[in-house]
Amino acid sequence: MQPNTLLDAILDEAGISHAGLAAHVNQAGRARGLALRYEHTAVARWLKGQRPRGQVPDLICEVLATRLHRPVTLDDIGLGVPGEPATPHGTSLSGFVERATALWRSDEQQRPHILGAPAVTGTPAVMPVWEWENPPDDVDVSRGGRHRVSMADIEMLRAARAHYEQMYRKAGGVATRTRIVGFLNSETAPLLRGSYTDATGRQLHRATGGLVAIAGICAYDSDAHGLAQRYFHQALRLAKASNDRGLGAYVIALLVNQSLFMREFRQAVAFAEAALRTAGRQITPALASDLYAMQAKAYAHLGDGTSALSCIRRAEQAAERIRRGYEPDETGYVQPGLVNVQVAEALLSLGDLTAAGSTPRRRSTLRRTTGAGCTGWPCSARSNCVRETRTKPWPRPCRWPNRRGGWSPSGCVTDSARSASTWCAATARVRPRRPNSSTGHCAYRCRQRCRPQHRSCCDIATYSTEGGRTVQWTKQNEQTVYSNRWFSVNLADVELPDGQHLDHFLIRLRPVAVATVVNEANEVLLLWRHRFITDSWGWELAAGVVEDGEDIARPPPGSWRKRPAGGRGPCTT
Repeated sequence: MQPNTLLDAILDEAGISHAGLAAHVNQAGRARGLALRYEHTAVARWLKGQRPRGQVPDLICEVLATRLHRPVTLDDIGLGVPGEPATPHGTSLSGFVERATALWRSDEQQRPHILGAPAVTGTPAVMPVWEWENPPDDVDVSRGGRHRVSMADIEMLRAARAHYEQMYRKAGGVATRTRIVGFLNSETAPLLRGSYTDATGRQLHRATGGLVAIAGICAYDSDAHGLAQRYFHQALRLAKASNDRGLGAYVIALLVNQSLFMREFRQAVAFAEAALRTAGRQITPALASDLYAMQAKAYAHLGDGTSALSCIRRAEQAAERIRRGYEPDETGYVQPGLVNVQVAEALLSLGDLTAAGSTPRRRSTLRRTTGAGCTGWPCSARSNCVRETRTKPWPRPCRWPNRRGGWSPSGCVTDSARSASTWCAATARVRPRRPNSSTGHCAYRCRQRCRPQHRSCCDIATYSTEGGRTVQWTKQNEQTVYSNRWFSVNLADVELPDGQHLDHFLIRLRPVAVATVVNEANEVLLLWRHRFITDSWGWELAAGVVEDGEDIARPPPGSWRKRPAGGRGPCTT
């Protein structure tokens, strides 16, 4: 559950306590004939993300509307009905601004349900990245308000970002977070609610996104990972509004680093790939080298040495193109030895101690620095940082040509450099093959061409045989996304034979019993029914959902009834 920051903010605006809200809700319920006995503990649960039952959300809106002398909707208090489309205010950029400022206010007030919230995983963690990567974009971000935002205001935000970044490097995130959050509430929030044109608004959201990202780094450094993740998601939304793909890629790099710390390695690989793919030419060499290096670490933890070595080479190539003075302020954390250290960690995770130990060359210096000398990157290991400078490039231990794969619309998977011998399942027989990067074809004849940009069906099937054993897809876990009395929609984490993971949506139906009656004349009982879906009539067998506690082989009493001769009179069982 995510904390309900909107409800927390509107309670603060109305000046009503938890116990006061509970008392007013009980009183409003009595006016409707409801016997409610809520206390302040119930309000605390609502603020933590629990949804009240029945008519209570409407009662909360009624109480707050009376208190504030203005209409209050369910979306205004963060209790919109699940499954129903939200109001335009809730989905627009202005609605996001209200939710973001509510989080800043709750953080400044040190709300326990905000500071102690865990980081989300699965679909809620992926959706902000997906929304940043895909359309629709913000066509017009202009807004009308009391205060006219000028370029001087935007320059103030940029200077504040640089100031708090230096404060973080010198004093750490714990001491800096309260100050930057206070600045967001007192200075930044009124500007976002002010009046500005589309061009000015994009620069305003760009500057605000940089500030919010620093606030997320400080929360990360304070071990408040749920709060840090929410700040990073806010910064990503602001980056989309500013139309600055480079800023979005920088924020995703922060999410990749957090994913590595949380040991969500597949998520780290996917996030880094999304940033590199979507940012395109707007991504700088420094940021690209850092993303490739972190992707190499994630692949190494997954045991995919081929992909890890490929990312290491790409990180080195990008690092060679770094030009100081041409990088944005956000990528200043990419110091000369940062990529080296991350590559060394990747090699250590692969168990290649020789390559990892040979990375420090002659005249290389290793020095440990505490938080006062940090490069501006959150220390995921919560230990001293290691920075290295070197004079020669890294070795490139690779046996096979590496080609990066992607997802095809069919969902099949391959990586032509996954190993020296992979399995071709396009035909009935399973044959080992070796990658051939020069022609782009499998060494053995297949029905389709294996291209570096796509994954084709000639590389993996749902099952095959290897050494006499069955290789099949394995379901790791399954979570319910939506359910009712008829069916449930589940999201399953499926592991492929090569270690890759897929998200599959499943529709699971409740057990259905189908039966009929045959009389002495060998006649079958059918039902003549109308189906509104196809708008047609037809004969059907009697069927129904098996209720809880029922035996599918034995119908409950009264399921079949017999009428007397002539079709008139009461039914008998």
